[in-house]
Amino acid sequence: MTSVGSGLTLLQTCALSLLVFTGASQFALVGALAAGGNPLTAAAGAFFLGVRNAFYGLRLSQLLALPRAVRPFAAQWVIDETTVVALAQPTRRSARIGFAVTGLTLYVLWNLTTLLGGLGAEAIGDTDAWGLDAAGPAVFLALLAPMLKSGVERAVAGLAVLLGLGLLPVLPGGVPVLVAALAAPVVLCVEGRRGAKSGKGGDR
Repeated sequence: MTSVGSGLTLLQTCALSLLVFTGASQFALVGALAAGGNPLTAAAGAFFLGVRNAFYGLRLSQLLALPRAVRPFAAQWVIDETTVVALAQPTRRSARIGFAVTGLTLYVLWNLTTLLGGLGAEAIGDTDAWGLDAAGPAVFLALLAPMLKSGVERAVAGLAVLLGLGLLPVLPGGVPVLVAALAAPVVLCVEGRRGAKSGKGGDR
């Protein structure tokens, strides 16, 4: 619904959901495009958000040990939920079953609800009049907030918000998202220096 409300057609919305099976990247892409951003910068922001799935894949490739012919198809289902379910299983066989069942169920439901939401958005007309333009950011924040448990994670999120909102009026749409991605290395660098200094002080 958010995607159609942001200007994408129903066909584009469904294709995006089928090909980019990760919610955070989809919301980032749609949000950047809705703000008038360049498609390349919007895609780059979505790509960086989806990079974590590659690290999941490294762990799951060892755990599941799937045949090479199956791996490209299984890679499409490497997301937070399938990773958690697979890692929680006691045996390789149960991990494979958990991964497959979770991936298939979520993929079907995700794309079905995308279709229904797109049809609903077309039916109600102007989604801005209903305030649905804020649905994407609201959902993204709702997914992100529970994950910010440590001080470092909250610092990264806070700096990213400051960079994104602060640069929004002066940079093209989609670019502030890419700049906000620098929050993580900056905070980690500062944290590393603090740790190094405290270590030297302890040696004395």
